[in-house]
Amino acid sequence: MADETRQDERADARPADADQRERAAGAAAEAEAEAQEGERSDAAEVEQDLDALLADVKRERDEYLQLAQRARADFENYRKRAAREAQDAERRGKVSVARELLPALDNLERALKSTGLDPATGGLAGAEPTSEEQDAEAYDSPSEEVSAQEALARGIALVYNELRAALERAGVETYDPSGEPFDPAVSEALATRPAGDGVEAGRVIETLERGYRLDGQVLRPARVVVSE
Repeated sequence: MADETRQDERADARPADADQRERAAGAAAEAEAEAQEGERSDAAEVEQDLDALLADVKRERDEYLQLAQRARADFENYRKRAAREAQDAERRGKVSVARELLPALDNLERALKSTGLDPATGGLAGAEPTSEEQDAEAYDSPSEEVSAQEALARGIALVYNELRAALERAGVETYDPSGEPFDPAVSEALATRPAGDGVEAGRVIETLERGYRLDGQVLRPARVVVSE
């Protein structure tokens, strides 16, 4: 009888133990599920943080890139502006010096013409230069064939030609509009004369003073006589 009672008690205990185990397994499964959900949530947050950080880095990169591009463009503009200003300053300096020298050049040319010498060669106007005239020593001191006055005139011619050569190296060019139609943009009419045979009215028939220009800009217009 006692044995039967104990067997019944054990039989009654087994279902209770099974229920506990099931409840424990269910609790463990829920805990594991919650843990996995928490891990997924943490991973999602980390991914969002990384995306936000990457977006910030890209934005900063773009800002620095734009800043570098603007700085480069500003520097390039500054370099071009500085070069242009330097060229303009150099050109203004050339123009100023040339305009100061032109009257002296005109006076030297007049002095040579008054002696009958060609300013371009230092010889007699319209004559071919001799070998003696081409020799630099002939300009330095007079000889039996060359008078003191001629030597002085030829010395003036040397100075005149050296001065013109220096202006040409600086970009200053001279022009003579003789025979061309009168152009008030490049010439100044000081006088008029009746047109001769075969000469049209309004043409330059004589150049009293050569004109000078620098890079296409007229420094001083040619002073001329125009036919009428």
